[in-house]
Amino acid sequence: MLKKINVRQLTVGMYLKEFCGSWMEHPFWRNSFVISDPRDIDLILGSGIQEVWIDSSQGHDIPPEQPAISEAETEAQVDAELSALAQAARSVAPVSMQKEMARAKKICAQAKQAVTSMFQEARMGKAVDANNARRMVEEISDSVTRSPGALIGLARLKTADDYTYMHSVAVCALMIALGRQMGFDEEQNRRLGIAGLLHDMGKARVPLEILNKPGKLTDEEFRIMKSHPEEGFQLLEGSPGLDGIALDVVRHHHEKTDGRGYPQGARDGEISLHAKMGAVCDVYDAITSNRPYKAGWDPAESLRKMAEWASGHFDPNVFQAFVRSLGIYPVGSLVRLSSGRLGVVVAQSPKSLLMPRIKVFFSTRGNARILPELIDTSAPACREKIAGREDPAHWNFPDLDELWSIPVES
Repeated sequence: MLKKINVRQLTVGMYLKEFCGSWMEHPFWRNSFVISDPRDIDLILGSGIQEVWIDSSQGHDIPPEQPAISEAETEAQVDAELSALAQAARSVAPVSMQKEMARAKKICAQAKQAVTSMFQEARMGKAVDANNARRMVEEISDSVTRSPGALIGLARLKTADDYTYMHSVAVCALMIALGRQMGFDEEQNRRLGIAGLLHDMGKARVPLEILNKPGKLTDEEFRIMKSHPEEGFQLLEGSPGLDGIALDVVRHHHEKTDGRGYPQGARDGEISLHAKMGAVCDVYDAITSNRPYKAGWDPAESLRKMAEWASGHFDPNVFQAFVRSLGIYPVGSLVRLSSGRLGVVVAQSPKSLLMPRIKVFFSTRGNARILPELIDTSAPACREKIAGREDPAHWNFPDLDELWSIPVES
């Protein structure tokens, strides 16, 4: 029997079916589990969650003298109620990147913790329940809707230790943004987001000494690393709530249109649209992220290099849509303006892919920092134009990421 109860009625041994509240409010990445530790109850009591659903057929029940708030006979009834509450609480109205940044940071932190837990449980041989990722993907999707540059940009900023986990979060967000650009509906985008989130789950079966190796892999180590798409497919096949899109992307996101990819060496017509999308998102985040053995490339430079590879690596139509979803100069790109000043892209303009909003902070003529200024190159009165990309490694600005991630309002 499914029962909604107050969190103060929780006891060890109860099967917690669902939290009645936002995924951002409760302290666990999953929704359904048996409470086995009193500290879990303390965490719930300390969160903003007031009510939960328990399943008395899978765990302890409340005492007869304690009435439940309500009861349900089927999971569908609970899902309908929670979906209605979630829809009422969702906020997808566009906001500035500055306003979205704080929430995006929280989502990234929660999502990183969730993905880390998923990988750890997979390493221990536990089944991955995709249903537990649904709310997380909705939060990521809503953030991308409100201001895509915030979460996508933040997810690019990874340390070597959390690369595997934040890469999954970044690919999730990129898949959602690309799906929107390609005209998919919300349900399809949610499925694409889950595919992006789980695309590298096979790495849970790769030895950590290979996964985290700071130098170049040996041929044998690379052979093991290349097994992760098939390992991921086997790990997730039959997972509750997981559909064919996710399994397809997990298995085929390293295929290339010229047949030089893996694991099957599939060619263009043999690769699904969803897997082609996964390939673009996976490569972009990988090459723009700092790794133990190399610094990440500038976002705009990364798109330029990917364009050079596109004929044999990516589907041209998918890649063009991907560029439109990010802009010619994605958030975080270092650019030189016609005045000789340098700036970092902080937001895209709906008017043109070539005219983003830029935070100017350096004068090449004076070879000195200047007071940061936010300019909109798409504004009619703006005389500044982008003259070209700049290589961050040449200038070595230590605070470049802070400059774009803490934008000023005009």
